[in-house]
Amino acid sequence: MEPEVVPVPRASLGEGPRWDGETGTLLWVDIPAGLVHRLDPADGSHEVTEVGRPVGVAVPRIGGGLALAVMEGFAVLRDGGGPRDGRGVRDGRGLEVVAAVTAAERPGNRMNDGACDRAGRFFAGTKAEDDTPGAGALYRLDPDGRCERVLEGVSISNGIAWSPDERLLYYVDTPTGRVDVFDYDPASGRTAGRRVFAEIPRGFPDGITVDADGHVWVALWEGGAVLRLRPDGRLDLAVEVPAANVTSCAFGGPGLGELYITTAWDGRTGGELWRCRTPYTGLPANPYRDLSP
Repeated sequence: MEPEVVPVPRASLGEGPRWDGETGTLLWVDIPAGLVHRLDPADGSHEVTEVGRPVGVAVPRIGGGLALAVMEGFAVLRDGGGPRDGRGVRDGRGLEVVAAVTAAERPGNRMNDGACDRAGRFFAGTKAEDDTPGAGALYRLDPDGRCERVLEGVSISNGIAWSPDERLLYYVDTPTGRVDVFDYDPASGRTAGRRVFAEIPRGFPDGITVDADGHVWVALWEGGAVLRLRPDGRLDLAVEVPAANVTSCAFGGPGLGELYITTAWDGRTGGELWRCRTPYTGLPANPYRDLSP
């Protein structure tokens, strides 16, 4: 499986790819630039929404628009932003922070990566901009707008994904050098029984996704690859990427058989969006099920 560059603008810190099955497009973000990208692979069209603040991840929202993890907390952009200008760029007008979380943490924290379960609950975590250990946390935003802290003492909250039956939640706190797993109750959104799923042998674990066979794919910061881990945590294969800082991955395309990979610029390499055609099938990305007006 050889990844190929997708012809879109280079990001300074590309992250959070998500396939929007409703529109057949790929979402991803450039965190410090505050940009949400959307690509239609069918015709190559590409547009950008300028959020106006750092954005850790963007996911589709039931009813239209986006749900985001921004600097202050969880936010929604109900109509997807303003009209496109001549460059295909929208402004982030109408952005509403619906749950501010970082104000209750130490100054300098921001939201980072996240994902939604099938019930439409939006999980995302925080990190300190100066990488102070243990300064962040993991949160859950429910469809009714209630926000709960799920986990404390997190250093760099990153990848979140579920097993195909949603009985397991996989989670990455990057400096630990491992992927952890929780027992998960899909009826309540509660987690229990945290334990080590896999120690990562190279670089640091970042974003993750799970395929239809229950294998966990993990992007390697300072590792130049994406690893496929078996359901028992053992290494299955590695997809080498010509960039040192590989940040996240997600399955997309009409049959969810294409692996999209985001990277970060390190001064020499990275920042590109990559695509790898695989013999595997991903799981659909879940939207945020916003029950507010």
